[in-house]
Amino acid sequence: MPHPVQRRWYPIVLAVAVLVLMPLSVLLLSWHEVDQQIWSHLWQTQMARLIGNTLTLVIGVGVGVTLLGVSLAWLTSLCEFPGRRWLDWALMLPFAIPAYVLAFVFVGLLDFAGPLQTLLREWFGSGLRLPRVRSTGGVIIVLVLVFYPYVYLLARGAFLAQGKGLMEAARVLGQSPWQAFWRVALPMARPAIGAGLALAIMETLADFGAVSVFNFDTFTTAIYKTWYSFYSLTSATQLASLLLLAVALVLYGERRARGAARPANERPRGKALYHLHGWKAFAASAWCGLVFACAFVIPLLQLLAWFWQRGRFDLDERYAGLILHTLYLGGMAALITVSVAMLLAFARRQAPNRGVRFGVALGNLGYALPGSVLAVAIMLAFSFLDRELVIPLSTALGGAGKPLLLGSLAALLVAYLIRFMAVAFGPLETSLARIRPSLPEASRSLGVGSFGLFFRVYLPLLLPGTLSAALLVFVDVLKEMPATLLMRPFGWDTLSVRVFEMTSEGEWARASLPALTLVLVGLLPVILLIRRSARGFG
Repeated sequence: MPHPVQRRWYPIVLAVAVLVLMPLSVLLLSWHEVDQQIWSHLWQTQMARLIGNTLTLVIGVGVGVTLLGVSLAWLTSLCEFPGRRWLDWALMLPFAIPAYVLAFVFVGLLDFAGPLQTLLREWFGSGLRLPRVRSTGGVIIVLVLVFYPYVYLLARGAFLAQGKGLMEAARVLGQSPWQAFWRVALPMARPAIGAGLALAIMETLADFGAVSVFNFDTFTTAIYKTWYSFYSLTSATQLASLLLLAVALVLYGERRARGAARPANERPRGKALYHLHGWKAFAASAWCGLVFACAFVIPLLQLLAWFWQRGRFDLDERYAGLILHTLYLGGMAALITVSVAMLLAFARRQAPNRGVRFGVALGNLGYALPGSVLAVAIMLAFSFLDRELVIPLSTALGGAGKPLLLGSLAALLVAYLIRFMAVAFGPLETSLARIRPSLPEASRSLGVGSFGLFFRVYLPLLLPGTLSAALLVFVDVLKEMPATLLMRPFGWDTLSVRVFEMTSEGEWARASLPALTLVLVGLLPVILLIRRSARGFG
């Protein structure tokens, strides 16, 4: 039988697991009643396009991030060329730019009336036209530039961890650098590349802002339109369940593709293996520099230009309100999420049995749920609770009999908690694993109680990991668009909502101020990630 100390963690783990299972259950139960009229309209007019667009986007982005991420990781981790040392960390900076920000920057910059095409027509005549940026290729390129760092970061770590001996052994056996890459390095890095690819595809399926800017219909935009155009929360929930099925298939496919492969665990090397010279060195520098310029430098410069042109005039009381709302939501979500994640981390450490491990795994499942899926599932669940419990109870007690949960701040914070639990859990679990059991045991032998043990021993040692987890959750909440847009209470606009409103009206310059703020704030966790990466691989 479990020890009494272990059993006290069961209710906490069970409560978190039930909280995460709630939206999944709502998605499944939503099919008990189908609106034939709405679904007939969707099948006849939109479903084929939605499925086709989503598949095209997934395949295009998957191929793009793999080619881009693996090639950049190979060059920066194994090759020496001019600029490699700063490009090594600079190529992670696009993590700081939300997809919807890069999308409206590219559309505003490359559209027919944009500054680039206008300048080219002045130089080469009015007949010059570039390919349409508002196209399938355009949205794929933008999402590839935003999401390639997932593959780049994990592939880079895998290549660095393979060690120098494997490549040298391949060279001794007569393999060229290209053959050694295909036959040795790439197969060993496959688990890491697959994990990065799965993250990129899940983010692609969950994206709402970028595809909205390009007017490219996918399941996320269909969920939003079904909710706000057809006023059918149930149909939106059913669409969300189909999107969740696609995410589950991606995760299953990644697990199957990974198979029994394990990443290399040799000591990382500190020096590059291949020293490039001549045109090869120039090509490597140009390729890495081009990606960095397109994914980070040019968008940032364009945002600054728009800010100086028009955005700075929006610095008024309304913008201050947007900042306060955004910071409040980010701070509250970070506090709640980190607190719950810390409880899960302690539960896993104090009661490492199968039931607790399974419950903790369920608690971290929410990161695989797109924001739009979470939004409609939670709102449908809270609508049911309002109708069946809150309103009758309020009426019986002499209250106004109005719904309290639907459209509340609590519903939005619950969505953030479920969505970003895994983001906070990772750093906390890592920090907790570094604390040797002998430290709390020695404290207990000196008569320190449970609360004293936590505040005097655990908390000081967990502080770096706690701050990292809070920062990651805080910035992710600031950039989260679908859940915030669908679930925010009346009058609770945030920076991401402001970007959506301005880009929906084509006001690129006015969207620059909130977008630039989000990018600058997003640099904080990216810098933290770069520093950790530098410490990890030397």
